[in-house]
Amino acid sequence: MKSKGDFPNLNEKEPEGLRPDGTSYRVLVVDDSMFVAKQLSQILTSAGFEVVATAGNGEEGVEKYKELHPNVDLVTMDITMPKMDGVTALQQIMDFDKNARVVMISALGKNDLVKNSLMIGAKNYIVKPLDRKKVLERIVLALS
Repeated sequence: MKSKGDFPNLNEKEPEGLRPDGTSYRVLVVDDSMFVAKQLSQILTSAGFEVVATAGNGEEGVEKYKELHPNVDLVTMDITMPKMDGVTALQQIMDFDKNARVVMISALGKNDLVKNSLMIGAKNYIVKPLDRKKVLERIVLALS
């Protein structure tokens, strides 16, 4: 009978969502698409992140950020949303907390809005459709 020791763990590396002290990074997901919000949440939680809240538009995202501050390490922000778009929400979050870490999520072809977001203070961006490896890479970069 083979024991567990005969099969080395294929996933040896530490989950990306953990701080050096072993606690999870806390993320606020802001997206008007329930599908994208769910997909992002699954990618993040599978890597050890904690999704502390989700918001369906920019206005709600800014409110939740202010409510949860300083207990949010990162925000993923969709660019195109009803009520308040992601760029405006990013601006309001940056005005509230100049050290906020926000990663923009955009559909292809929104280059001007992405550039504008980076100039306002976004730490990175992710292009839809979401690719697990790219999502984690860019979020980890934004946190470092």
